[in-house]
Amino acid sequence: MPMPAPVREDAPVSCPVETIVSAYLKTAHGDAGLALRCAVTDALSDLMEGERRARERSRLISRGYVRGRRDDAAEPA
Repeated sequence: MPMPAPVREDAPVSCPVETIVSAYLKTAHGDAGLALRCAVTDALSDLMEGERRARERSRLISRGYVRGRRDDAAEPA
């Protein structure tokens, strides 16, 4: 059985990566393997969602629709 990684509550957080690592380790109760698997699962889920949104945008644009277009509002009457 793997030894849990130490979680230091008093360690200064120097960058967002350390904050994320600390949060995953805390959630996984110090189990580094479980924290890594959770982080990879979340990253893949976010990647797939981003790809789905890009496909949706591409589909809408290919049909001639553009969401959030502000050109029409700026044109003088």
